[in-house]
Amino acid sequence: MTNAARRSLLAELSRLDVGLCTFAAPLRDYCTWRIGGPADLLVEPQNIAQIQRLRRIAHQHDLPCVVIGQGSNLLFSDAGVRGIVLRLGQHFARLHIAGERINAEAGVWVPGLARQAQQAGLAGLEHIVGIPGTVGGLVLMNGGSHRQCIGDLVERVTLVDPEGEIQELSATACNFSYRHSALQGSGGVVVTVELTCPRGDQAEIRRAMLADLRERRRKFPLRLPNCGSVFLSSAAMHASVGPPGRIIEEQGLKGLRVGGAEVSLRHANFIVNRGGASADDVLTLITAIRAEVRKTIGFELDCEVRYVTPEGKIVPAHHACPLP
Repeated sequence: MTNAARRSLLAELSRLDVGLCTFAAPLRDYCTWRIGGPADLLVEPQNIAQIQRLRRIAHQHDLPCVVIGQGSNLLFSDAGVRGIVLRLGQHFARLHIAGERINAEAGVWVPGLARQAQQAGLAGLEHIVGIPGTVGGLVLMNGGSHRQCIGDLVERVTLVDPEGEIQELSATACNFSYRHSALQGSGGVVVTVELTCPRGDQAEIRRAMLADLRERRRKFPLRLPNCGSVFLSSAAMHASVGPPGRIIEEQGLKGLRVGGAEVSLRHANFIVNRGGASADDVLTLITAIRAEVRKTIGFELDCEVRYVTPEGKIVPAHHACPLP
C-alpha cells in the first residue's frame, strides 16, 4: 500500500463508528517510557462492536493494527507506527463484581482492579496493586509481581480476532506460564477477562497492598519515566546467579548511560528516561547490558519489555538488537 493510499484509507476509517480518532498521535504520550514517534492513526474504541469493525477493516486492507493499553511494557520506535494504534483505556474500562467473580474490560486500570477487589473482600490480587498497566496487557503477558501471575485467577478470556470475530478461551486454552500466555502472538485483542478470587479479610488484604506499595516506593525509580522491569528472570538463572537486577548491579552497570537512557541507580533492572531518550538509546543500552552479562557470567538476558516496530510488529526488545 502506498503512503497516499494508506492516508486515504485512514481518513475514511476515521469517519466510521470505530471510536475516538487522533491523527499523527505522538506515541511518547501513550507509554510510560515517554518515548516514541507518531502513529498515523490512534483509535480509542468504547465498545466491542467498534473493535470488531476496526479489526475487520484493518484485516481486509492488510493495515497494521497495534493494540496497546497503558503502554507500560512497550518501547515504541522513534519513527512511530505506519498504521493504526488501537488503544484500550479509560473509554473501555467497565468492571463488574458478583460474588467471587470479577468481569473486567481490557482497559481497566490494574491498581483500580486490585482496590475494588479489596473493597469487595476478594483476595489474590494484592500483588498487582502497584503495576501501572491495564487488565488486557496484564493478562496477555501473564503479569504480576513477587513471582505471582494474574493467570492463576483467570477463568475466561474474550478476544476479537483479526477478522473481527469474537472468541472465548478458557484459562487452560490460554496456556499461562511465567510471564507468558498463548494469547501472545495469536493476533487476538483481549477485550474482557473473567477472574475468580477467593474470599479474604478486607483489612488483611489492605495491609498486604500497602506493604507492596511501600516496597515499590523504596526499591523502584518511580519518579522517572520507565517501563518497569526490562529483563526477564528465568528459574535457572535465578537459582544459579540471582535475579536480573542483582546480576546487572554486580557487573557495575548501574548508572550506565546512552543518550537520555540510563540504568537506574535505584534498581538495575530498570532503564529510566533522564530526558529526551530515544528508542535507539534504549536499544543500545539493552545491547550493552546483555553483552556484558553474557561475557562475564555466560547467561543471556531476555527482555520482558516489547519493542513496537514502525511496521506494527511487537517483538521482545532483544529481538530488535540481537547480540552477534
